Amino acid sequence: MSTTLKSIKALAPLLDRVLVQRIKAESKTASGLFLTESSVKELNEAKVLAVGPGGLDKDGKRVACGVKAGDRVLIPQYGGSPVKVGDEEYSLFRDHDILAKINE
Repeated sequence: MSTTLKSIKALAPLLDRVLVQRIKAESKTASGLFLTESSVKELNEAKVLAVGPGGLDKDGKRVACGVKAGDRVLIPQYGGSPVKVGDEEYSLFRDHDILAKINE
């Protein structure tokens, strides 16, 4: 069974899940040369689009996630649950799988 979403806004993560979109690497160098698709690596950097309300601890109390929508984060190279909406690809990670928050 396959479900097609019309918009990513229709997707709300549950518990401690975080919906992210990988930031695409530049396909052009600083000097203006275009790189082939095979030479451009996928970055481990992503933008947080939506965050669930948080997980539950052993006492049943809600534990908020460490990131919020709009944050830039460092994610593992592999893992997460892929979500495809139209031609765009997104990933769902658990809050504790996110490696770091990028502060600028």
